[in-house]
Amino acid sequence: MKSFRVFFLALLLLASPLLKVARSDSEAEGVDAAESVQPTEEATDLGIVGSEADAQDYGDENFNPAPGVDTICVFPKNSAKIIPAGLESELLVGVKNDGESSINVIAIKASVHLPFDHSLLVQNLTAQAFNNATVPAAGQATFPYIFAVSKFLQAGTFDLVGTIIYEIDQQAYQSTFYNGTVEVVESGGFLSVESVFLICLGSALLVLFGLWIHGQILNLSKKTKRSPKVEVGTGTRDASMDEWLQGTAYTQSNKQKKKK
Repeated sequence: MKSFRVFFLALLLLASPLLKVARSDSEAEGVDAAESVQPTEEATDLGIVGSEADAQDYGDENFNPAPGVDTICVFPKNSAKIIPAGLESELLVGVKNDGESSINVIAIKASVHLPFDHSLLVQNLTAQAFNNATVPAAGQATFPYIFAVSKFLQAGTFDLVGTIIYEIDQQAYQSTFYNGTVEVVESGGFLSVESVFLICLGSALLVLFGLWIHGQILNLSKKTKRSPKVEVGTGTRDASMDEWLQGTAYTQSNKQKKKK
Protein backbone atom coordinates (compact mmCIF):
# COMPACT_ATOMS: atom_id res chain seq x y z
CA MET A 1 0.00 0.00 0.00
CA LYS A 2 2.85 2.41 0.88
CA SER A 3 4.61 1.61 -2.38
CA PHE A 4 1.45 2.49 -4.28
CA ARG A 5 1.24 5.90 -2.55
CA VAL A 6 4.89 6.60 -3.31
CA PHE A 7 4.34 5.69 -6.95
CA PHE A 8 1.29 7.96 -7.13
CA LEU A 9 3.14 10.95 -5.63
CA ALA A 10 6.03 10.42 -8.00
CA LEU A 11 3.62 10.35 -10.91
CA LEU A 12 2.11 13.66 -9.79
CA LEU A 13 5.53 15.27 -9.50
CA LEU A 14 6.44 14.14 -12.99
CA ALA A 15 3.18 15.41 -14.45
CA SER A 16 3.21 18.83 -12.73
CA PRO A 17 5.65 20.46 -15.23
CA LEU A 18 3.46 19.33 -18.08
CA LEU A 19 0.40 20.87 -16.43
CA LYS A 20 2.22 24.16 -15.90
CA VAL A 21 3.31 24.24 -19.53
CA ALA A 22 -0.23 23.56 -20.76
CA ARG A 23 -1.62 26.25 -18.48
CA SER A 24 0.96 28.80 -19.60
CA ASP A 25 0.13 28.01 -23.24
CA SER A 26 -3.59 28.60 -22.67
CA GLU A 27 -2.90 31.87 -20.87
CA ALA A 28 -0.64 32.98 -23.71
CA GLU A 29 -3.39 32.22 -26.20
CA GLY A 30 -5.84 34.33 -24.16
CA VAL A 31 -3.39 37.23 -24.07
CA ASP A 32 -2.82 36.99 -27.83
CA ALA A 33 -6.58 36.99 -28.45
CA ALA A 34 -7.05 40.04 -26.25
CA GLU A 35 -4.21 41.90 -28.00
CA SER A 36 -5.63 41.05 -31.41
CA VAL A 37 -8.74 43.18 -30.79
CA GLN A 38 -6.96 46.35 -29.76
CA PRO A 39 -8.30 48.89 -32.28
CA THR A 40 -6.19 51.02 -34.49
CA GLU A 41 -7.16 54.44 -35.73
CA GLU A 42 -8.49 52.96 -38.98
CA ALA A 43 -10.14 49.83 -37.54
CA THR A 44 -13.93 49.74 -37.49
CA ASP A 45 -14.79 46.03 -37.13
CA LEU A 46 -15.38 44.33 -33.80
CA GLY A 47 -13.10 41.49 -32.68
CA ILE A 48 -13.91 38.36 -30.68
CA VAL A 49 -11.95 37.82 -27.50
CA GLY A 50 -11.76 35.13 -24.88
CA SER A 51 -13.23 31.66 -24.90
CA GLU A 52 -16.50 30.25 -23.69
CA ALA A 53 -16.76 28.56 -20.32
CA ASP A 54 -19.42 26.53 -18.61
CA ALA A 55 -22.55 28.52 -17.86
CA GLN A 56 -23.06 29.47 -14.24
CA ASP A 57 -25.98 30.70 -12.23
CA TYR A 58 -25.40 34.34 -11.32
CA GLY A 59 -28.69 34.73 -9.51
CA ASP A 60 -30.98 37.72 -9.71
CA GLU A 61 -28.45 40.26 -8.46
CA ASN A 62 -28.41 43.45 -10.50
CA PHE A 63 -25.51 45.86 -11.01
CA ASN A 64 -25.22 49.33 -12.40
CA PRO A 65 -23.70 50.02 -15.83
CA ALA A 66 -20.18 51.37 -15.89
CA PRO A 67 -19.57 54.83 -17.36
CA GLY A 68 -17.80 54.84 -20.69
CA VAL A 69 -18.99 51.37 -21.70
CA ASP A 70 -21.29 51.08 -24.71
CA THR A 71 -22.96 47.88 -25.95
CA ILE A 72 -24.69 46.88 -29.15
CA CYS A 73 -26.55 43.74 -30.24
CA VAL A 74 -26.76 42.15 -33.70
CA PHE A 75 -28.77 39.12 -34.85
CA PRO A 76 -26.56 37.75 -37.64
CA LYS A 77 -28.54 36.80 -40.76
CA ASN A 78 -31.74 37.27 -38.78
CA SER A 79 -32.85 40.87 -39.13
CA ALA A 80 -36.49 39.86 -38.45
CA LYS A 81 -35.43 38.52 -35.01
CA ILE A 82 -37.28 35.21 -35.49
CA ILE A 83 -36.52 32.67 -32.76
CA PRO A 84 -37.50 29.01 -33.43
CA ALA A 85 -38.74 27.35 -30.26
CA GLY A 86 -36.46 24.57 -29.06
CA LEU A 87 -33.64 25.40 -31.48
CA GLU A 88 -30.45 27.32 -30.85
CA SER A 89 -30.26 30.95 -31.89
CA GLU A 90 -27.24 33.23 -31.93
CA LEU A 91 -26.67 36.90 -31.38
CA LEU A 92 -23.51 38.99 -31.17
CA VAL A 93 -22.83 41.47 -28.39
CA GLY A 94 -20.45 44.30 -29.18
CA VAL A 95 -18.69 46.08 -26.31
CA LYS A 96 -16.85 49.38 -26.68
CA ASN A 97 -14.66 50.54 -23.81
CA ASP A 98 -14.08 54.27 -23.68
CA GLY A 99 -12.81 54.12 -20.10
CA GLU A 100 -9.30 54.19 -18.73
CA SER A 101 -9.33 50.62 -17.33
CA SER A 102 -9.72 47.30 -19.08
CA ILE A 103 -12.95 45.34 -18.85
CA ASN A 104 -13.08 41.73 -17.72
CA VAL A 105 -16.20 40.19 -19.26
CA ILE A 106 -17.73 37.58 -16.97
CA ALA A 107 -20.93 36.35 -18.61
CA ILE A 108 -23.91 37.08 -20.80
CA LYS A 109 -27.44 36.22 -19.74
CA ALA A 110 -30.94 36.86 -21.07
CA SER A 111 -34.58 36.34 -20.18
CA VAL A 112 -37.93 36.25 -21.97
CA HIS A 113 -40.85 38.35 -20.76
CA LEU A 114 -44.40 39.13 -21.80
CA PRO A 115 -44.43 42.23 -24.00
CA PHE A 116 -47.14 44.08 -22.06
CA ASP A 117 -45.64 43.49 -18.61
CA HIS A 118 -41.94 42.83 -17.95
CA SER A 119 -42.69 41.73 -14.40
CA LEU A 120 -44.22 38.55 -15.86
CA LEU A 121 -41.20 36.35 -16.53
CA VAL A 122 -41.66 33.66 -19.16
CA GLN A 123 -38.23 31.99 -19.15
CA ASN A 124 -34.72 32.57 -17.86
CA LEU A 125 -32.28 31.63 -20.60
CA THR A 126 -28.98 29.90 -19.90
CA ALA A 127 -26.14 32.20 -18.88
CA GLN A 128 -22.94 31.93 -20.90
CA ALA A 129 -19.65 32.56 -19.11
CA PHE A 130 -16.28 33.54 -20.60
CA ASN A 131 -12.65 32.93 -19.60
CA ASN A 132 -9.89 35.45 -20.27
CA ALA A 133 -12.34 37.75 -22.05
CA THR A 134 -11.06 41.29 -21.69
CA VAL A 135 -11.63 44.53 -23.52
CA PRO A 136 -8.69 46.93 -23.12
CA ALA A 137 -9.11 50.63 -22.57
CA ALA A 138 -10.15 52.46 -25.73
CA GLY A 139 -10.84 49.04 -27.30
CA GLN A 140 -13.81 47.06 -28.53
CA ALA A 141 -14.73 43.42 -28.86
CA THR A 142 -17.57 41.10 -29.90
CA PHE A 143 -18.94 38.21 -27.84
CA PRO A 144 -21.26 35.50 -29.21
CA TYR A 145 -24.26 34.41 -27.20
CA ILE A 146 -26.07 31.20 -28.11
CA PHE A 147 -29.45 30.54 -26.51
CA ALA A 148 -32.62 28.54 -27.01
CA VAL A 149 -36.15 29.17 -25.81
CA SER A 150 -38.30 26.30 -24.60
CA LYS A 151 -39.80 24.10 -27.28
CA PHE A 152 -43.08 24.25 -25.37
CA LEU A 153 -43.25 28.04 -25.61
CA GLN A 154 -46.28 29.12 -27.60
CA ALA A 155 -45.57 30.97 -30.79
CA GLY A 156 -46.00 34.73 -30.58
CA THR A 157 -44.31 38.01 -29.80
CA PHE A 158 -42.20 38.27 -26.63
CA ASP A 159 -39.69 40.67 -25.15
CA LEU A 160 -36.06 39.58 -24.89
CA VAL A 161 -33.85 41.28 -22.31
CA GLY A 162 -30.13 40.62 -22.68
CA THR A 163 -27.47 41.64 -20.15
CA ILE A 164 -23.69 41.44 -20.15
CA ILE A 165 -21.88 41.24 -16.79
CA TYR A 166 -18.31 42.50 -16.46
CA GLU A 167 -15.76 43.75 -13.97
CA ILE A 168 -13.65 46.89 -13.89
CA ASP A 169 -10.98 47.07 -11.17
CA GLN A 170 -12.69 44.14 -9.41
CA GLN A 171 -15.99 46.03 -9.32
CA ALA A 172 -18.99 44.26 -10.90
CA TYR A 173 -21.11 46.05 -13.48
CA GLN A 174 -23.72 45.09 -16.01
CA SER A 175 -25.15 46.66 -19.16
CA THR A 176 -28.33 45.81 -21.03
CA PHE A 177 -27.39 45.26 -24.67
CA TYR A 178 -30.90 44.40 -25.92
CA ASN A 179 -34.40 45.11 -24.66
CA GLY A 180 -36.89 44.58 -27.43
CA THR A 181 -39.34 42.23 -29.08
CA VAL A 182 -38.61 38.93 -30.81
CA GLU A 183 -40.91 36.62 -32.73
CA VAL A 184 -41.04 33.04 -31.44
CA VAL A 185 -42.17 30.50 -34.04
CA GLU A 186 -42.72 26.77 -33.91
CA SER A 187 -39.83 24.77 -35.28
CA GLY A 188 -40.06 21.93 -37.78
CA GLY A 189 -43.59 22.69 -38.96
CA PHE A 190 -44.88 24.76 -41.84
CA LEU A 191 -48.16 25.54 -40.09
CA SER A 192 -48.63 26.37 -36.44
CA VAL A 193 -51.39 24.99 -34.25
CA GLU A 194 -53.24 28.29 -34.40
CA SER A 195 -53.05 28.31 -38.20
CA VAL A 196 -54.46 24.79 -38.42
CA PHE A 197 -57.29 25.71 -36.03
CA LEU A 198 -58.18 28.83 -38.03
CA ILE A 199 -58.13 26.88 -41.30
CA CYS A 200 -60.45 24.20 -39.87
CA LEU A 201 -62.78 26.84 -38.43
CA GLY A 202 -62.94 28.72 -41.73
CA SER A 203 -63.64 25.50 -43.65
CA ALA A 204 -66.48 24.58 -41.29
CA LEU A 205 -68.05 28.02 -41.65
CA LEU A 206 -67.85 27.78 -45.44
CA VAL A 207 -69.54 24.36 -45.40
CA LEU A 208 -72.35 25.64 -43.16
CA PHE A 209 -72.85 28.67 -45.38
CA GLY A 210 -73.01 26.44 -48.47
CA LEU A 211 -75.64 24.21 -46.85
CA TRP A 212 -77.74 27.25 -45.93
CA ILE A 213 -77.59 28.58 -49.50
CA HIS A 214 -78.58 25.16 -50.85
CA GLY A 215 -81.59 25.03 -48.52
CA GLN A 216 -82.73 28.49 -49.59
CA ILE A 217 -82.54 27.51 -53.26
CA LEU A 218 -84.62 24.37 -52.62
CA ASN A 219 -87.30 26.40 -50.83
CA LEU A 220 -87.55 28.86 -53.71
CA SER A 221 -87.83 26.07 -56.28
CA LYS A 222 -90.66 24.40 -54.32
CA LYS A 223 -92.65 27.63 -54.16
CA THR A 224 -92.42 28.17 -57.90
CA LYS A 225 -93.73 24.65 -58.69
CA ARG A 226 -96.93 25.08 -56.68
CA SER A 227 -100.06 25.86 -58.83
CA PRO A 228 -102.14 28.93 -57.90
CA LYS A 229 -105.42 28.31 -56.04
CA VAL A 230 -108.68 29.38 -57.71
CA GLU A 231 -111.40 30.44 -55.28
CA VAL A 232 -114.96 29.58 -56.28
CA GLY A 233 -117.60 31.63 -54.54
CA THR A 234 -121.45 31.82 -54.73
CA GLY A 235 -122.69 33.22 -57.99
CA THR A 236 -124.90 36.31 -58.09
CA ARG A 237 -127.31 37.16 -60.85
CA ASP A 238 -127.62 40.68 -62.14
CA ALA A 239 -131.23 42.00 -62.36
CA SER A 240 -130.47 44.05 -65.48
CA MET A 241 -129.27 40.89 -67.21
CA ASP A 242 -132.64 39.16 -66.49
CA GLU A 243 -134.60 42.08 -67.96
CA TRP A 244 -132.54 42.01 -71.14
CA LEU A 245 -133.10 38.25 -71.54
CA GLN A 246 -136.86 38.42 -71.07
CA GLY A 247 -138.77 37.13 -74.07
CA THR A 248 -135.85 35.15 -75.40
CA ALA A 249 -135.55 31.41 -75.80
CA TYR A 250 -133.40 31.29 -72.67
CA THR A 251 -136.20 32.59 -70.43
CA GLN A 252 -138.78 30.34 -72.05
CA SER A 253 -136.64 27.23 -71.49
CA ASN A 254 -136.20 28.21 -67.87
CA LYS A 255 -140.00 28.51 -67.44
CA GLN A 256 -140.55 25.06 -68.95
CA LYS A 257 -137.99 23.57 -66.61
CA LYS A 258 -139.71 25.15 -63.65
CA LYS A 259 -143.09 23.75 -64.70
CA LYS A 260 -141.69 20.30 -65.07
